[in-house]
Amino acid sequence: MSLLTAADLVFSESLRARVRRNLEGFRREECPLDGRRAAAVALTLVAGADHTGCFVLTRRASRLRDHAGQWALPGGRLDANETPDEAALRELHEEVGLSLAPNAVLGRLDDYPTRSGFVITPVVVWGGAGAVLVPDPTEVAEVHRVPLEHLEREDLPHLRTIPESDRPVISIPLVDDHIHAPTAAMIYQLREVALHGRSTRVAHFEQPVWAWR
Repeated sequence: MSLLTAADLVFSESLRARVRRNLEGFRREECPLDGRRAAAVALTLVAGADHTGCFVLTRRASRLRDHAGQWALPGGRLDANETPDEAALRELHEEVGLSLAPNAVLGRLDDYPTRSGFVITPVVVWGGAGAVLVPDPTEVAEVHRVPLEHLEREDLPHLRTIPESDRPVISIPLVDDHIHAPTAAMIYQLREVALHGRSTRVAHFEQPVWAWR
């Protein structure tokens, strides 16, 4: 499997063009709600130190009612008459203070149905070289710029089995921890589709049991 180098992942117009081109050529799969609630997350590309290409990852505040303390992407449920793109940009602004225009959206990945009753649409967003991240402490305990280079490992993703499901549980080691689905599934598809142009599906990957609630 070919991997990208640090030079390939410099935050530049070349990276932006590659991601947009790969997303435009990707036939994304939608998932019917079937009683679940629609949600969206922002997979936001920003510059890190030395112009390194990064994506934004958060840890949810410990006092939140749902999924407190878990690693996540900025996002949440759709408001009435709101599109996934609009919801992702709104949540990005509310959670980490980054306000972007609609043309910052580069495309979407596959919908991911969760065990907790949501269908999440991942929206890939170009955050810009000068993105300033100011987390809302009522929602976000930590915000990280994770280098895209950290996704370029031959041993990703990590898969394991559990007795409660016949589907493999996915995780990705990042920020000195293991990121689990649904976040891990969407980050992995960001690598496969947006960076490499491979039509890799991830909706079949399972979440750990503690994330089913």
